[in-house]
Amino acid sequence: MAGTRVDRYVPPWDNPPVAVQFDRPYYRRFYLDARTAVTTAAQTKAKAKMIAAVLRHLDIPVRRILDARCGIGAMRGPLLRALPGATWLGVETSPWLCARFGWKRGTVQDLRVRGRFDLVVCDDVLQYLDDRDARRAIGNLRRVCRGALYFGALTREDWEANCDRTSTDPTPWLRPGDWYRRELARGFVPAGMGLWLHHRTPVALWDLERLP
Repeated sequence: MAGTRVDRYVPPWDNPPVAVQFDRPYYRRFYLDARTAVTTAAQTKAKAKMIAAVLRHLDIPVRRILDARCGIGAMRGPLLRALPGATWLGVETSPWLCARFGWKRGTVQDLRVRGRFDLVVCDDVLQYLDDRDARRAIGNLRRVCRGALYFGALTREDWEANCDRTSTDPTPWLRPGDWYRRELARGFVPAGMGLWLHHRTPVALWDLERLP
């Protein structure tokens, strides 16, 4: 997970990192302990308000929200408050989190949910998947989305220039940002700030609102 920016470049790790174990110690360190958490409640609330504001601006009604790999469910409350009347479904692969919070057990690369969703959230997930599974995951996000996707992933450029490595785990697969942009563009139109519109969403983006 990514923290705030540092100015000094630190070379990548000497040895490739091992696969991350999404267990209780992992979530306690990066999410539940305020001293080592990668984000704050205020930052999560601001992100939810930004997503809701853009969707209202584009006149995209949100009735169903899917949070794919929802973690501790930090976005649930802020999104439901920012988008009143919507329902929220969280899917998570961690057995510990599913037992503690009651999330639906599953993975993004083998996503099994009913129906389609007006807003799909997939944030800080795909950098933990190899290329094959990451492509499968993006295909699933495209399949279940009928409106907008909020997508984030730690890229190679972020690791080199943006993130605080003292609070960021070196994930097994760091890809350049263009890899994600290319794969997402197969079914989504970039609207900026991490938001992508499904290519069949009947919304016209003004020329300068749409990213190249």
